[in-house]
Amino acid sequence: MRSNRTLEIGTGLFVLLGFAALVFLTTQLPASGLRLGGAKAGYHVTAEFDNIGDLKTGSPVSMAGVKVGEVEGIRFDPQTYKAVVSLRIEPQYNQIPEDSFAAIQTQGLLGGKYIGLSPGGLDTYLKNGSRIDNTQSAIVLESLINKFLANFSSSSGSSSGQNSSQDSGQKSGNGDSSKEPKK
Repeated sequence: MRSNRTLEIGTGLFVLLGFAALVFLTTQLPASGLRLGGAKAGYHVTAEFDNIGDLKTGSPVSMAGVKVGEVEGIRFDPQTYKAVVSLRIEPQYNQIPEDSFAAIQTQGLLGGKYIGLSPGGLDTYLKNGSRIDNTQSAIVLESLINKFLANFSSSSGSSSGQNSSQDSGQKSGNGDSSKEPKK
């Protein structure tokens, strides 16, 4: 009887520990917006994009493949009709040139989005409250496929139309090349 009770208590603790781990991991997902711990140190900059794709709060900000910060917030600006992305850059990366370039990129073929920074050439650096003016929006795979298919179908439709008009001109006898010209 005693070993049965010990087994039940052990199973209960194991399940409780599993739920605690699940709650912790859920708060660590970038899409959840929930974070354990206080505000992190760093300076805040903003960037405006025409299209952010599925960029989420908590997505990484990287430079040369190294994580230098994360996306703190995303909002829509009704005056410019653009997405304004707030970035928190870690304090040790305080020499990022002011004219740097921010692009929304994809982690792998089907991965999440992140912001990649490319350094500019100015001697002045980003600081708290700065704005990154040089941006490139997310490339949406569906729109690229649609554009490709539209171009493919329009080019194949127009080339077949040209061939059929040339063929009909030859069949109608306008300038039949099989006859020799009269002298």
